[in-house]
Amino acid sequence: MANKQDEARVGMDIDNMDDDASPPLKPFSRQRSKPARPIASTTPIPTFNSDGPRRVSGLAQSSRAHHDESASKHLIVGRDIELCGEIRSCDRLKVEGHVEAALSDARIIEISASGYFKGSATVDEADISGYFEGSLVVRDKLTVRSEGHITGSIRYGRIIIESGGQISGDMESLVKELDSSKATSNTYVPPDRSSEKP
Repeated sequence: MANKQDEARVGMDIDNMDDDASPPLKPFSRQRSKPARPIASTTPIPTFNSDGPRRVSGLAQSSRAHHDESASKHLIVGRDIELCGEIRSCDRLKVEGHVEAALSDARIIEISASGYFKGSATVDEADISGYFEGSLVVRDKLTVRSEGHITGSIRYGRIIIESGGQISGDMESLVKELDSSKATSNTYVPPDRSSEKP
């Protein structure tokens, strides 16, 4: 009988509760927790022999050094970061923020959609999704993504412009410049024979 009364009381309480009401909370226990005891382990703890330094094979060591060197030459300018100055010996520059600089001795510049670069850059490859303003020399491949904008003096080896990408300013292929310089230096000039007697 007590069981049916408890069920009836529980049913009444649920029916009488507001939609926003929460169930009552239990008070915290006043007992203090005891610190955990270390458990005795039956497995032996391994010991290490410290007879001398460990040797790493030359191949593994050189690949690790190459990885550390290339990873250390990456510079990422994050969103909401502003950087001004000169950047040298950078393997890869990724611009997500705002950069006003002269970039030299770099391999790759990547400007994300939120990125802005103002200044000069001489690189092997460029991938532009944001804004570039200034002088850009790309020895190999320049890629202008659909949301990319370039303004200024642009020199490139090869170029890819996605639909929507914008370029304005002085633009010229480095291959064309090389061909014209070779043509002038390799042009055959016949000797002047007017002073010779027949």
